[in-house]
Amino acid sequence: MKPREKLTIKEVRRIALWAQGFADRLPTGTIERRHLSRVLGRTGMFQIDSVNVAARAHYMPLFSRLGPYPADLIDRAAARKPRVLFEYWAHEASLLPVETQPLMRWRMERAREGVGIYGGLARFGREQREFIEQVFAEVVERGPLAASDIEGHKGTSGWWQWSDAKRALEWLFWAGFITTHSRRASFERLYDLPERVLPRSVHEAPTPSPENAQRKLIDISARALGVATASDLRDYFRLSPQDAYPRIEELVEEGTLLPVTVSGWPQKAYMHRDARLPRKIEARALLAPFDPLIWERSRTERLFDFRYRIEIYTPAHKRVYGYYVYPFLLGESIVARVDLKADRQNGTLRVQAAHAETGAPSETAPELWRSLNAMAEWLGLEKVEVSRSGNFAASLAKAGNVGMREPAPEEQALQPEMDEEA
Repeated sequence: MKPREKLTIKEVRRIALWAQGFADRLPTGTIERRHLSRVLGRTGMFQIDSVNVAARAHYMPLFSRLGPYPADLIDRAAARKPRVLFEYWAHEASLLPVETQPLMRWRMERAREGVGIYGGLARFGREQREFIEQVFAEVVERGPLAASDIEGHKGTSGWWQWSDAKRALEWLFWAGFITTHSRRASFERLYDLPERVLPRSVHEAPTPSPENAQRKLIDISARALGVATASDLRDYFRLSPQDAYPRIEELVEEGTLLPVTVSGWPQKAYMHRDARLPRKIEARALLAPFDPLIWERSRTERLFDFRYRIEIYTPAHKRVYGYYVYPFLLGESIVARVDLKADRQNGTLRVQAAHAETGAPSETAPELWRSLNAMAEWLGLEKVEVSRSGNFAASLAKAGNVGMREPAPEEQALQPEMDEEA
């Protein structure tokens, strides 16, 4: 794209949607690994989240950009040869192309010194080194292993209620001594040595200097974002200001990043030299809460004038939109949001609440209904059911020619803006 001094929000939005793959043509045949690689070439990673109320977060970006794809495509790419994906801490816990692994080694080396790692885990690494070495020896001898396979492991529940065996494995994982081999059906990680998991060409690839690796990570971030502030760029891979800002200036000097002004943005912005400004974007996609298009909430507000917050940890009676809400992208705007739950036992995708944004176009309801049906089919569910909750529930049910069910007691709090005539 030819450099310009000033861009409008509409132009930046189109550039961002193009960068994230929403301008690419949908496949006409079977979706395969090459399509997965194409999307990863746009996004750089898929963030992993353990919540499975509808679909796990790392499965959704591919669906949002390509439509229904084989259910096991990502799992096979992350566990079978030739391996395409590996797990590590990027934005958060993420699936990344295996070629990115050398770019993360500086972070692994810092983790060994307790830098850039959760405080409690860093302390465990200092105080329990002998135990960690014992767990590592178990992986060397018996891997791939899960925490529950370690002798003396005491099972607990919850993300932060880790056993000592789990803490040891996670420290080793963060430090790069082990990596994820695969996951069990329960989503439990199986760990093994990198040399037994990664392709040989990746494992034996030279380790770049921290500065060169960080420069490349910023480049990946800029490609994925199109136009971004310095804060946006460093957030993508969760780089510190000390690591990110000098690299940004270096990329400006070499011409990879082009400084631009965005109308309405007080911050300086940067456009990747390979960014494109399409004339129009015609997207239709349900977005997972951790889709890279929207995972940085302040950027989402700047781009789409759409305020979005996760309400999982909000008490039910205080939630405004729902437990696990999917924004709906139509064209170049986010026009609605739906709280979804996959009721697998009854073969139903439940819309527990539906809300439209101000100014949503008239085609929002039928287009959203199409996307919900596509998602239900992809998840192996037989139907979509709409709860009488939210200001868009009646319109959505009408578009699908279905009735509405009364919300369950825990959904009653999701009705502050309900307007049955919407």
